[in-house]
Amino acid sequence: MRAVRVVGYHQDLQMVEIDEPTVQGPLDVIVKIGAAGVCRTDLHILEGQWEAKSGVQLPYTIGHENAGWVHAVGDAVTNVAVGDKVILHPLVTCGLCRACRLGDDVHCENNQFPGINTDGGYAEYLRTSARSCVKLDDSLEPADVAALADAGLTAQHACAKAARLLRPGDVCAVIGAGGLGHIGIQCMKAMSSATLVVVDRNPEALALAKEIGADHTVLADGNHVEAVREFSGGAGVAAVLDFVGEGGATAEGVAMLRNAGNYYVIGYGENIDVPTIDVISTEINFIGNLVGSYTDLQDLMTLAAQGKVKLHTAQYKLDDFQQAIDDLDAGKVRGRAILIP
Repeated sequence: MRAVRVVGYHQDLQMVEIDEPTVQGPLDVIVKIGAAGVCRTDLHILEGQWEAKSGVQLPYTIGHENAGWVHAVGDAVTNVAVGDKVILHPLVTCGLCRACRLGDDVHCENNQFPGINTDGGYAEYLRTSARSCVKLDDSLEPADVAALADAGLTAQHACAKAARLLRPGDVCAVIGAGGLGHIGIQCMKAMSSATLVVVDRNPEALALAKEIGADHTVLADGNHVEAVREFSGGAGVAAVLDFVGEGGATAEGVAMLRNAGNYYVIGYGENIDVPTIDVISTEINFIGNLVGSYTDLQDLMTLAAQGKVKLHTAQYKLDDFQQAIDDLDAGKVRGRAILIP
C-alpha cells in the first residue's frame, strides 16, 4: 500500500510502498482510511519536537486524525463489523490500567499513539483497536469528521471542562479561530450559555467565528486585551480558551482573566511565564488539555450528527501530501486540511 513516511527530522516526508497491516491480536481492527487530518502537531514532529517524547523508530507513517471503513477485525471484536464507518480515537488503549478503569483512557499507562509513536493514517490502511473505534451516524462520512479525531477531540475536551464551570452571564474568551478554534467555538455554543468573545489577528477567521456562533469578535490589534475585558464590565473574563499558545497569546490571555478565572491551555509552542505571586494573589488556574477520552469523542460525534459542530476543511489527495503540509505551515489553510487516499 502507499504510505507517507517520516524518514528523518528536518526532512520532507516521503511516499513509499509498504505492506498492508494485518490483524495480529483478537481486538485488532484494520481500517481502510477514508480521510486523514493534517495537524500542526505533524509539523512539530518533522521539526523533531516529539523525538524524545515519542521514542519512535524511523521511518514510520505519520497521521493521527483518522476515519474510514472497517476492513478486517480480530476474533474478539464485537462492537464493529467489516464495512462499518468509523472515526478512530487517536490512542490505542489497554482498558486494564487504573486510568482506563476510571474512564480517563487518554492517560492510559500502556497506550500506543498511531501517527506519533507507531504507524498512523497517512496511508491506505491502519491497524488500531476495537477500543478506539466510534461508529459514525449514517449522516456522516469519514471526510466530514476525520480531523475531529484529534483537533476536534482536543477542543471538545477543553470546552467540556470549561462548560461545566461557566454560568449564565459569564464571559468566555477564545483566542484563535483557526483549525482548532473554529471547532471549539461551535462546541462552546452547543454546551454553554456563556457569552463567547473570539480574538484573532485574521479578519477572515473572525468572520468565520461570527458565522459559527461567536457572540462578539475582537481583532488582535494591540488593544484587544482591553476590548475583551470591556465585555465583562472591566472585571475580566471567567475563562480563556487559548488555541494558539504562542506569539504572546498566553500573556495577553492571562491579562484578560478575572480573579479566580480559568486558563485552558490547548495550543502550544511557547512557555507560560507568569509570576507566582500573580497566580497566588488572583487564584487563577492553568489547565492543560491533551486530546480527550473515548466518551468525549462519542459526545463530539453526537454534536456532529446533530449539525451543531461542522468541520471546515481543505481537501487534498494523498499524493499531494507535501502541498498540504506546506499550506498548513504557511498559514494558508482555513479550518483543517485533510488527505483523501
